[in-house]
Amino acid sequence: MPPTHEVTNQVPPLAGHDVADDPALLDGLRREGADWAEAEVRDLGVLAGSEQAQEWGRLANEYPPVLRTHDRVGRRIDEVDFHPHWHDLMTVAVERGLHAAPWTDGRPGAHVARTAKFYVWSQVEPGHTCPISMTYSAVPALRHNADLAAVYEPLLAAPHYDFGLRVPTTKRGLIAGMSMTEKQGGSDVRANTTRAVPAADGTYRITGHKWFTSAPMSDVFLTLAQAPGGLSCFLLPRVLPDGTRNTLHLQRLKDKLGNRSNASAEVEYDEAVGWLVGEEGRGVRTIIEMVNNTRLDCVTGGAAALRYGTVRAVHHAQHRSAFGATLDRQPLMTNVLADLAVEAEAATTVALRLAGATDRAAAGDAHEAAFRRLALPITKYWVCKRAPAHAAEALECLGGNGYVEESGMPRLFRESPLSSIWEGSGNVAALDTLRAMAKQPESVEAFFAEVGLAEGADSRLDDAVASVRRDLADPGDAEFRARRVVERLALVLQGSLLVRHGDKAVADAFCASRLGGDWGVAFGTLPRGIAVDPIIARARVAQ
Repeated sequence: MPPTHEVTNQVPPLAGHDVADDPALLDGLRREGADWAEAEVRDLGVLAGSEQAQEWGRLANEYPPVLRTHDRVGRRIDEVDFHPHWHDLMTVAVERGLHAAPWTDGRPGAHVARTAKFYVWSQVEPGHTCPISMTYSAVPALRHNADLAAVYEPLLAAPHYDFGLRVPTTKRGLIAGMSMTEKQGGSDVRANTTRAVPAADGTYRITGHKWFTSAPMSDVFLTLAQAPGGLSCFLLPRVLPDGTRNTLHLQRLKDKLGNRSNASAEVEYDEAVGWLVGEEGRGVRTIIEMVNNTRLDCVTGGAAALRYGTVRAVHHAQHRSAFGATLDRQPLMTNVLADLAVEAEAATTVALRLAGATDRAAAGDAHEAAFRRLALPITKYWVCKRAPAHAAEALECLGGNGYVEESGMPRLFRESPLSSIWEGSGNVAALDTLRAMAKQPESVEAFFAEVGLAEGADSRLDDAVASVRRDLADPGDAEFRARRVVERLALVLQGSLLVRHGDKAVADAFCASRLGGDWGVAFGTLPRGIAVDPIIARARVAQ
């Protein structure tokens, strides 16, 4: 080979590290009551950082699922073929309890432990975590029908990934999906036209078209349809108790920007058999419990994406030289890297706090439930909104190499807008925040009680909290200003948590930039005087 092809100054691959070696993650795990799970999280982190797992994620995205509507003789089968490594990813997720396991675990901190694992494993490949998240989230909604919950909840929480269309009650474990969106409605599910007609046997016959149904090969789905009593929630299995296929016809798979490994389908219900969950006419209230839990996973997945991008940017800068020094010693690059790291740690810290609130709310703590009711849509809005800008900046840290598929950064970038769209777009999350404040004033009290625990620790935070309170006291044009109000609520919550629990340098950088007003628009605009080196060091991983 000609000497011009000698490879120098290129960055070694990032593999063979512990993804869970993340100070903000481990501190949050211990603080929120799941220190007993640290060894499990670490073990999963080692697997997540392995070359093998990274290859699973790459191939699952490079060879996306394929729809087979009919078999060779023309019978309708509506099956989806996945790359074998999709099933490897799913197997690990289910066996490690990333699905519905916390609902039957019983240990304090079970939801925190599960959130930490979800955060770690989604950094391998986020697409497969969609059905994992929906399986986790289905249980509280399903409990609105005690008979159905008694049958399906143990199977949804079972540590067995049992792929294939068979009678659900004959399988070792189940995966659940959710099917709400229709062409004419989108977020406005009350505009849904799918109809549910009662049958003599107590079931319903459901007819209509769903515009987006992710993971259509799930065993059971929660869906919304118009029953005689109004919009209602139903459980639909893919295979009926007598072994016949339910009439859920997959019309096509969506050709998506990202999330390529995960099949998303248009589904036609042709008098499909469903069982009522909850009461007729209360479908939104029933299924919203599923939505609220998947929103937690949007936050967690968003935080994981921020960490993923930060770690790779720091790793590249540590090994790449320019102008006589490695990039991580160049002042302007250190500003960028530290800013990325601050954003990632703020998101991770608040995700673990919300997981802790989930645990305590599930145990009957009304104050924590009220805090979670408001803090979750606030955080979902903000963390998910930050992901695309963060991914773009992290990619740019790698220069042209970051724009090449082999770096993994284009996949991160394509994935980054999704969590902001899932489970209510930015506007929906902002409006839900206003709704919670109006209808559940105790949630506002709980939110500011949480933020108030940091009072006096940082004057910039105190000033920001006072300013937000003034904003809330002015009800004029509330919907028009909703995004700005929610943004500021998110920032004071993150700031309060970092001041109380975070690394001192990270907390100072956060308050000086996000709350102090001395911050630009792009990442890399931290003000003078920030101790960037210890912040960047927290994003370096040992190999």
